[in-house]
Amino acid sequence: MSKIYITDTTLRDGSHTVSHKFSPEDVKKIASSLDAAGIDIIEVGHGDGLTGSTINYGFSPYNDFELVRAAASVVKNSKLAVLLIPGIGTVEDLERAQDCGANAVRVATHVTEADVAAQHVRAAKKMGLFTVGFLMMAHMASVERVLEEAKKFESYGADIVYCTDSAGAMLPVDVRDKISTLVQNLSIPVGHHSHNNLGLAIGNSLAAIESGATYIDGSLSGLGAGSGNTSTDTLVAVMKKMNYDINADLYKTMDASTNALIPVLESKGLKTNTNLDAMILGYAGCYSSFLLHSRRAAERFNVDVRDIIIELGNRKAVGGQEDWIIEVASDLSKLKNK
Repeated sequence: MSKIYITDTTLRDGSHTVSHKFSPEDVKKIASSLDAAGIDIIEVGHGDGLTGSTINYGFSPYNDFELVRAAASVVKNSKLAVLLIPGIGTVEDLERAQDCGANAVRVATHVTEADVAAQHVRAAKKMGLFTVGFLMMAHMASVERVLEEAKKFESYGADIVYCTDSAGAMLPVDVRDKISTLVQNLSIPVGHHSHNNLGLAIGNSLAAIESGATYIDGSLSGLGAGSGNTSTDTLVAVMKKMNYDINADLYKTMDASTNALIPVLESKGLKTNTNLDAMILGYAGCYSSFLLHSRRAAERFNVDVRDIIIELGNRKAVGGQEDWIIEVASDLSKLKNK
């Protein structure tokens, strides 16, 4: 089974949801949490890529280079990526981003226009950057055309090619057809980026992995344009449950949402509907009505509610065995205090 690498786009695609107003301090808080969680690549910057802060795309009070520099000051293990859309960002912008600490770039074009990125990809490789060819709006082209454009990115020297569902319009069958064709006909890895407009982001990400993609995108709490992206938190849980080989730590990824992202969003007057404790119920196979009781027991015994839920799942607890919740919480507390 191939190793799967996760790119988190909270601090780039997710910036659409805060009108591109993530501050350098916000970036530090979120990026450091993602780095600690073992996320492989962290993407930072304006939602529309380097120097996207314009009247067309929405102004940001902070330039991309401030944000990249902020992330670079706290990221120790993950690759730090920027998005570059030819015609918005330039090679000179990319050089400046590298000076600020970026070591990866995703060069993004419309799915039929990879040729406009030739100079940018070649320049990025000359600079020593980990370079991704990012074909946006992939639902708008046939399988054959997606492959044709992907081969262009490959010929320019890209390290990976992405089939990107920018509109959240693809069905799992579309993802399978396009990803499997790329995997079978390219000599470089293939990635996939989903949006959740049809509620299919996780399903499409899994379809991509099953078809051979080894790079998958997400964002904390599913933050992103439209209905958001694949939720990194949920993606990690599902991939752990399916025994995929990933670097991300489940609890630390969840904590990046609850302890880093959500407080930042709340400080900006925004709310999320994310309930990560409920997600753990599905991960553990634990009866849904146990959640409230488990939270109370966790507070009473000063233990992690997730550990209670996972142990109840391991015990295959069912309705009527609520007394186990107290027993499990008590046992965990004793282990913790040994």
